Amino acid sequence: MRSPALARIDLDAISHNVSLLRERAGGTEVMAMVKAEAYGHGLVPAARAAIAGGATWLGVAKLAEAVELRRAGVVGVPLLVCVSVPGEPYDQAVTLGIDLTAGTPRMVEEIAAAAERAGRPARLHLKADTGMSRGGAAPDEWQPLVDAARKAETAGHLNVVGLYSHFACADEPGHPSIAGQLSAFNDFVALAEGAGVRPEVRHLSNSAAILTLPEARFDLVRPGIAMYGLTPMPQLGTFGLRPAMTLTADAAMVKRVPAGSGVSYGHTYVTERETTLALVPAGYGDGVPRHGSNLLEVLAGGRRRRIAGRVCMDQFVIDLGDDSLSEGDEIVLFGPGDRGEPTAQEWADALGTISYEIVTRIGSRVPRMYAGGPS
Repeated sequence: MRSPALARIDLDAISHNVSLLRERAGGTEVMAMVKAEAYGHGLVPAARAAIAGGATWLGVAKLAEAVELRRAGVVGVPLLVCVSVPGEPYDQAVTLGIDLTAGTPRMVEEIAAAAERAGRPARLHLKADTGMSRGGAAPDEWQPLVDAARKAETAGHLNVVGLYSHFACADEPGHPSIAGQLSAFNDFVALAEGAGVRPEVRHLSNSAAILTLPEARFDLVRPGIAMYGLTPMPQLGTFGLRPAMTLTADAAMVKRVPAGSGVSYGHTYVTERETTLALVPAGYGDGVPRHGSNLLEVLAGGRRRRIAGRVCMDQFVIDLGDDSLSEGDEIVLFGPGDRGEPTAQEWADALGTISYEIVTRIGSRVPRMYAGGPS
């Protein structure tokens, strides 16, 4: 069944971006971050495209995402879950060969107990909070975390395969926290290795750090948004990245209305003269931001048009003036920009947010259509 709105995903663009990022990182191994349905692009297809582009690891936020990948046949690459929550079925994760994260001694102990039930050692990454005050052990907890991991490792319940942390401000070149976090991470690695930890990989760099901080590469880098062709630092350009998502919808209705016609809820837009309106069958139920009402632009009939009136749950309206458009004609909400359409970054700039949110919020009601990618 044809959908009135569609997200077209260029898998070759994802592969290209991963290859470019690996080259930018000097050949350092790449963990492709495919959390949140691969930033809205589709978990399994994006993971496969990333591997085709040279990614040798995959990363997700939640255990359910990792299980879905393994059950879909994405095997043969290490797969890290970055957010650990007490009470998850970690014995299943161990059985499926999924890497896990611990930032507290309690989580180390829970994962070790799950590994004992599963009858094989867990693959564990220890996470340090080096200045973001989010996940990971704070500096005064590093030693207890490492001690708990070494105890479980000695008992044969786990192998510490990774040490990692996360930058808070890598997308703000020159921010004083960057050097501080890099120094703190080196201290954490020294502490862990001094206690006998022998990790396969140490990793710190997100997309922004890959593009601007060669000193933070270590053994592995973790691109997220840049994989999908959107730059984490638009003020510095595109870095040769190719946006992978194009969001379109077919015009549902085209009609002529007189001057003074109020449009959509609240009549926040009133036509100044007789004009042609087109109904676009996508709304905030599909991920089109409601606060983009009377603000965001789309491409229709070869020209940019601003949303007229409030974005509704399932639809919004554009004012065509005296231009013509037929019902069923394609309207491009955002894309790479090569046809003159707005980009996700332009939508983000208009709304005072980041491109990550624009693509990730496109909901499951909008089908994904894939082009290119590995056979």
